[in-house]
Amino acid sequence: MPDLRPEAVTRLASHLERLPGVGPRTARVLVEHLLVADESEVDALAQALADLRGAVCHCSRCFLLTESDPCPVCSDPGRDQGVILVIEEPTTAWAVEATHQFNGVFHALLGHLSPLHGVGPEDLTIDALIDRVRSDEVHEVILATDPTVEGETTALYIARRLKDFPVQISRPASGIPVGGELAAVDRLTLAMALESRREV
Repeated sequence: MPDLRPEAVTRLASHLERLPGVGPRTARVLVEHLLVADESEVDALAQALADLRGAVCHCSRCFLLTESDPCPVCSDPGRDQGVILVIEEPTTAWAVEATHQFNGVFHALLGHLSPLHGVGPEDLTIDALIDRVRSDEVHEVILATDPTVEGETTALYIARRLKDFPVQISRPASGIPVGGELAAVDRLTLAMALESRREV
């Protein structure tokens, strides 16, 4: 039997299905909603999607996602510039900020070491981190990479790179599940892990 769905409907559903957590059924529901929604709502969504890539960039200092460079964290005189929390992805900072327990600054690696997938140190922002530690008055680096094999490997590599600098190197304490992602941890657990971090 012929597919009665217009090509535009099929095309949009196909794109939506590529999003994390969106399967065929959810994509169909979303498309059906957009077909009957007010035209201004659909236009606003389209504009927001267009603005997302045009307005958001990486901070040239810490590589968080921002609309201004440097980002609000790096330019905040009230933050402790001497404590750097190293994270794999910039979006992890959103979860950390929600705890209201961290007053330092961030450094997003934009991934983790993964030799099997061809990701080496030169593919991450590790050199930029080393430059920050070398040039700034940094006294602690918290290696908050995800508690996975790749995350632990990345943390150990960075710890070795920093061993000759006069900085304390620590890891968030237990409470974060092995194999999990920091961004998925609840606020209380994340706050306690940061508070009880251990030296590397």
